[in-house]
Amino acid sequence: MTRIDIELRRLELPLVRPFRTSKGEETARDVLMARWREEGPDGVIEGWAECAADAEPTYFPETINDVTSCVTEVLVPRLAGLAAAGPLTVGGLRAAFASVPGHPIARGLLESALLDAQLRRHGMSLVDFLGSARRPIAVGVSVGIPGDIDTLLSWVEGYLRDGYRRVKLKIEPGWDVAPVRAVREAFGDDLPLQVDANQAYSAADIPLLSRLDAFGLLLIEQPFARHELLAHAALAARHGTPVCLDESILSLDDAMTAIRLGAADIVNIKPSRVGGYLTARSIHDVCLANGIPVFCGGTLETAVGRASNLALATLPGFTLPGDISATSRYFARDIGASFELVDGALVAPSGPGTGVDVDLDAVEDFTTSAQWVSVGSA
Repeated sequence: MTRIDIELRRLELPLVRPFRTSKGEETARDVLMARWREEGPDGVIEGWAECAADAEPTYFPETINDVTSCVTEVLVPRLAGLAAAGPLTVGGLRAAFASVPGHPIARGLLESALLDAQLRRHGMSLVDFLGSARRPIAVGVSVGIPGDIDTLLSWVEGYLRDGYRRVKLKIEPGWDVAPVRAVREAFGDDLPLQVDANQAYSAADIPLLSRLDAFGLLLIEQPFARHELLAHAALAARHGTPVCLDESILSLDDAMTAIRLGAADIVNIKPSRVGGYLTARSIHDVCLANGIPVFCGGTLETAVGRASNLALATLPGFTLPGDISATSRYFARDIGASFELVDGALVAPSGPGTGVDVDLDAVEDFTTSAQWVSVGSA
C-alpha cells in the first residue's frame, strides 16, 4: 500500500506594481499550490505544482474554489484503487481522470505535482523528460493598463532598460490605437510589439482592430470571446496583424479545431490551463506540425510555475519570446530562488523535477489557508 497525502495551500503574494487588464486589476497574486507527498517502499517523495485559476472566473472557467472542490471530492477518491496496488504513475493518474469531463486545471494540478515528485525520485529534470534541451529562453514583458500614456511610456522604457526583448501591451476598448501609436513612435519600428485584449472586443470591432495593422505588430492576442472562433477566423482571413489565441485553447481538441478553422496564426500555450505539461507538449507538437508558432504564456507564476514554463519553452516550436518574465517583474519575494534576466533571457533550472527548492518559510508567510487530503481516506 502506497500512502499519498496531498496538501492544497492557498497563498497571497503581493505584487511590486498593480497589474490591470481589460478584466480588472490585481495588487496581489492569489494562487493555489499543490504538494504531493508519497510514501512507499522506496521512501518518501515530494513534488509541487501551481494552479493558474483565480478567485473569480476572470480568465478561466475554473476558480480556485472549483479546483479545490474537484480535487478533494472527485479526483483524489479516484486514486484510491491505484494507490492500493502500489506507487502511482502519471499514466495511471491520467487514466483515472480520463472520464472526468472538463476541469483541466484541477486535473493538471495533480498531474504536475505527481510528475515533479517522480522526476525528483529519478533525478531527471523536466526539460529532459519533455525531450528537449536546456537553452536560454528569450522572454518578453506584459504591460498592464496604466492611468495615462506618460505612465505607459515610462514603464516600457524601464522594461526595455531591464533587457526585455519584446513588449506586450494590454488593450481594451478606449485604450488601443492611441497607446500603441505612442509606444511605436517613442521606441521605433524595431521594437517587437504585440497587444493582448483578453476577449474585450466583439466581431463588430474588426474595423477598429484593423487600424492596428499600421503599427507592424507581431500579433493581436485573443481579441474576442473564447468561443468566438469564427470571429477570430474572420479577423485572421484579412492577413493583416497575425491573430493569436490564448483563452480559446483549453485542450488539444481546441487547438486542433482552431487550426482547422484558420482561427489561429499563433497560439499562446498556458500549461496549467490546458491540463498540465504533457497536454501542453501535445499542443506544441500539433502546432509545430501545422506551422503554427507558439509561445509560453504566463499567469504571474511563482518560482514553481515559472521554472516549469521555462522547461516547456525549450521545445523547438516555441520560437517567440514568452510571457514568463523575471521574478522581479512581479514579486519582491517569491517561494523559490529568483529568476532574473541575462541578455534578455531566462534559463530553466537544471535540478530534478522543476529544479525549484521551495522556500517553506516563505510559503508559510504567504499562506492564507491550507488543507491535507489523503488518497483512500474517508
